[in-house]
Amino acid sequence: MKYQVTNWSEYEAGLRSRGSLMLWMTPEALVQWQAPRRTTPGGQPRYSALAIETTLMLGTAFQMKLRQTEGLAGSVIELMGLTIAIPDHTTLSRRAQNRAAISRSLLPDGALCVLVDSTGVKVFGAGQ
Repeated sequence: MKYQVTNWSEYEAGLRSRGSLMLWMTPEALVQWQAPRRTTPGGQPRYSALAIETTLMLGTAFQMKLRQTEGLAGSVIELMGLTIAIPDHTTLSRRAQNRAAISRSLLPDGALCVLVDSTGVKVFGAGQ
């Protein structure tokens, strides 16, 4: 079934807005990026749940594989002028197994606004 586009300018604006992203990180979120030290025996986690959730949300928003997500998150953090470490794809894979899956259908259509604060990751559509 074919659909005929009647308003090309609106259609093209919609296509451009699919790649739009705003990312806000509060200073409190940056403090919580590193995982707290464990008091029990075992390996020390390097990234907090907030860091994993934020990185996975970016990958879900743009329908990327974990290696691509790692690169995108690194580029975004670099553009923001921050010097924080980004979880690698193996860490994301391992830690994502313990988290509820983030479905693309739950994300709003169009431009996304991602807010990372001390309470977690929040995703809003344009104008929300």
